[in-house]
Amino acid sequence: MIVQLITSFIASAAFGIIFNIPGRSLLQCGFVGMLGWVVYIWLSEDYFDIALATVIASVVIGIISQIFARIYKTPIIVFSVAGIIPLVPGGLAYDAMRNFVENDYNSALQLAAKAFLFSGAIAIGLVISEVINQMIRKSTPQPTVKARKQ
Repeated sequence: MIVQLITSFIASAAFGIIFNIPGRSLLQCGFVGMLGWVVYIWLSEDYFDIALATVIASVVIGIISQIFARIYKTPIIVFSVAGIIPLVPGGLAYDAMRNFVENDYNSALQLAAKAFLFSGAIAIGLVISEVINQMIRKSTPQPTVKARKQ
């Protein structure tokens, strides 16, 4: 488990480096990715189906990204994109394409369907976290700005 924690942290932070995320945000990006991966592994091994674990992990990533965006005054996308990287089903997509090339269409379609399912689960999780954020923001009173007298 320690190796997976370290690897998911490095993967998220390295993705941030590749896409020019500000250096002061790389540790937080790595933490978001690591936390999302821990939630995914914990849920998929013990409690839930892999797709549902992916949705829940994506929701956690989205919520933590929104919290970090407020704390560090950085756009949410900086944390959510880098943090979601460990969940992306790249290996499944690669295997699906390899099976297509090898003319093993039955396996290819099964793997491609799984990759699409997990990709959709990631998208749904991020949307759910944004809906939760919007509901919280609308339910809390916003400070009003009074116009200065001139």
